[in-house]
Amino acid sequence: MVSEAEALPRTMRAAVLERAGERLRIETIPVPVPRAGEVLLRVEACGVCHTDLHVIRGEVAFPTPAVVGHEVSGTVVQVGPGVDSVAVGQAVVSPFIMPCGTCWACRQGRDDLCERFFQLNRLRGTLYDGETRLHRADGSPLAMYSMGGMAEYCVVPATSVFPLPSAVPLADSAILGCAVFTAYGAVRRAGDVRPGARVAVVAVGGVGSTVVQLARMLGALEVIAVDVREEKLAAARRLGATDVVNSAQEDPVRAVRERTGGRGVDVAFEVLGRPETFAQALGMVRDGGTLVAVGIAPGDASAPVPITHVVRRGIRIVGSFGARAGADMPTIVDLTAAQRIRPSEIITERVRLEDVPEAYERLARGQIVGRAVAVMRP
Repeated sequence: MVSEAEALPRTMRAAVLERAGERLRIETIPVPVPRAGEVLLRVEACGVCHTDLHVIRGEVAFPTPAVVGHEVSGTVVQVGPGVDSVAVGQAVVSPFIMPCGTCWACRQGRDDLCERFFQLNRLRGTLYDGETRLHRADGSPLAMYSMGGMAEYCVVPATSVFPLPSAVPLADSAILGCAVFTAYGAVRRAGDVRPGARVAVVAVGGVGSTVVQLARMLGALEVIAVDVREEKLAAARRLGATDVVNSAQEDPVRAVRERTGGRGVDVAFEVLGRPETFAQALGMVRDGGTLVAVGIAPGDASAPVPITHVVRRGIRIVGSFGARAGADMPTIVDLTAAQRIRPSEIITERVRLEDVPEAYERLARGQIVGRAVAVMRP
């Protein structure tokens, strides 16, 4: 039996990708039902993220047809058997990494590396019994990219559902689940940014601009934002960047080193996932410093690494996919409630669900400055 607080509709709207390379379509499909250890959310908002765009373009392998969307906020409307961590009626946020809680990585406190999440969700588009919760009216399955949150309702494992205090706006909180979650893992965990640090952020879209805000929050003395678009650099300044570099107008490595007296930065964050920006970020790092690779690259893209330089100069290269849901998400929520993390400053657009296909097309053209969110009931 599931616990239910309201009469639910039989159907909902969702953004469906029929095949890689095609335009998203808004379809009407059955409302999913949570199983043991799962929660059904009435989605308030879902972020329009570049990682979804990789799936839409076919740059990251994922089964289709599928429902995209992986950073959501909403209200609990049903809970499956065995769920006592949240209650019907609670406002919640869900990070895109949905830990199973039982695999080796989760037991080691590294739920950011959850084995079942990568094996079953990211490879097969299912939850952890090997089945999707999303189907068309004829019963044919729809793969779930994370929870398949670009819809009016979604099913999420209870391990990835976190209550929100009333002081935190529900719709704005959607981006806590990816843009902020990803940036927090990069800045706090992988980059270990300390007070007084000098930082460069290469590509300041939704995640990169959040890295800027969090680096300043953690006490970075200098945060240099690097991008090719002036409007993104201006937005990064508003979020705390102390300096900016337009890499379409000047050599970004030389510019960053000049701005740091020739020394380079303590930590460089690469947030785009392109070989050229990876190499640029590595060139900005001082001796003994760290490159944090955050951006997801299309396909099997690779970047050259100057091996001897990395060895002799003691440079660390660290990959960072996201934060740790169990340990970090409550902290992210608390920091947001205290207004130290300010999602409303990162969100630059709010769109309707029916406008989501066009929003991803504008994201592909670089026309969304920060983060756009789809609000299900504007």
